[in-house]
Amino acid sequence: MTRPLVVAADIASPAANAVDARPRPADGWLAHLPVSLFASVMGIGGLSLAWRRAAATQLAPEWIGQALFWFALAVFVALVALYAAKWAVRPAAALNEARHPIKMPFLSTITIAVLVLATAGSELMPVAAQAMWWIGAIGQLALTIGIVSAWFSRPEIVPTMVTPAWFIPVVGNIVTPLAARAVGSLEFAWLAFGVGITFWVGLLPLVLQRLLLAETPLPLKLTPTLAIAIAPPAVALLSWQSLTGEGDAPATRVLFGAMLAFLALLLAQVRLLRNVPFGMPYWAYTFPLAAAAAASVAVAAARPYSAYTALAWALLVLSSTVVAAVGALTLRAAVRREICVPE
Repeated sequence: MTRPLVVAADIASPAANAVDARPRPADGWLAHLPVSLFASVMGIGGLSLAWRRAAATQLAPEWIGQALFWFALAVFVALVALYAAKWAVRPAAALNEARHPIKMPFLSTITIAVLVLATAGSELMPVAAQAMWWIGAIGQLALTIGIVSAWFSRPEIVPTMVTPAWFIPVVGNIVTPLAARAVGSLEFAWLAFGVGITFWVGLLPLVLQRLLLAETPLPLKLTPTLAIAIAPPAVALLSWQSLTGEGDAPATRVLFGAMLAFLALLLAQVRLLRNVPFGMPYWAYTFPLAAAAAASVAVAAARPYSAYTALAWALLVLSSTVVAAVGALTLRAAVRREICVPE
């Protein structure tokens, strides 16, 4: 795979660091601010949702989920300010990122982050959460149309450019129903759910063919995106419960099985994933694992068996550890000026 297939937020190479060391305008780093950083809000906010569900089932205190929500909100506000500045100061760079065939799907991390925050904050700030839900839900659907249209019409987008990140802009609609009953619209949520499920079923064979049968393997630095495959069935399980009010329906069992299968496949790649140098794609681990933890807590609440409870706790600990570790590595990379540098 050629170098342009590496996302903008990848860790800088020695050559990139050399470029970074040259004199440049004070705002030059804004041109390289990656939109994929919004995945950090998804990861932290998703972890908040998992701990909130644990608190609702008396598995954990409420303050953990609340603290994670406020932290995720603070990160989101900071990133929105920085990304808005990028569009204002470096519009050409921002537009190029938005049109880049590999980076384009990560635009949806913004709207999904809004939906996750609306869900996590539905009880703490219901009025603001309602506004955020509508912004996120409509924005996510609009991005789906725009990005899929680009896939249809741009001849330079070829099969080797398919990655698990393609799930983000289309399957992200499955996140919409999570807070629909509390601060949104069930009618619109069903519509979004239908879009998300349809595209998940449609894209899954395409992504699997790319991963399993393509002559050119997925670039090493993009292998953390394999974790994204866990998110659709996990979030779909939670959204199905939100839409129907059914805690232990056959659909939830099927989706739970699919989630566990993709989780097992990810864990089976640990030896490969250990060789991946740190970069922003590491955030791809966080939201899917948090969603898996939340789904496991939901299943444990509906089917109170010790095995489900143990799995829920294991995934809560794992997702919390991963979010903390990736956050710490990101801060270290920022201090070392390994983020927001030229590729």
